[in-house]
Amino acid sequence: MTTTDAVAPTITLWRPAGPEEMELVRRSGSTRWPPRLPDQPIFYPVLNEEYATKIARDWNVKASGVGYVTRFEVAKSFLDDYDVQQVGGRTILEYWIPAEDLEALNDNIVGLIEEVAVFR
Repeated sequence: MTTTDAVAPTITLWRPAGPEEMELVRRSGSTRWPPRLPDQPIFYPVLNEEYATKIARDWNVKASGVGYVTRFEVAKSFLDDYDVQQVGGRTILEYWIPAEDLEALNDNIVGLIEEVAVFR
């Protein structure tokens, strides 16, 4: 890389996931989120690990016996089209990505979707 080459800025996002979703992420080579189900019109990545951990530990484990916390980078230029939503306390922040925009989000993931924690 030369000094004139610029690295596009990214935003770190976090996502709690259950076992079925995590398996589909793994099958993609940890590069893509699976399509939403018909009753899931929005994809909700969150902006901090603490919030993702709370959801994975408190909700995913109860619902399916295991919860994963993932971390991934998305091009800031893509996320600039979406507003951050505050859905509770000041640290409970997430993006609301419509299901029809999920493939575009996947195309703007930089690097891999990393598993950073597992709760059982």
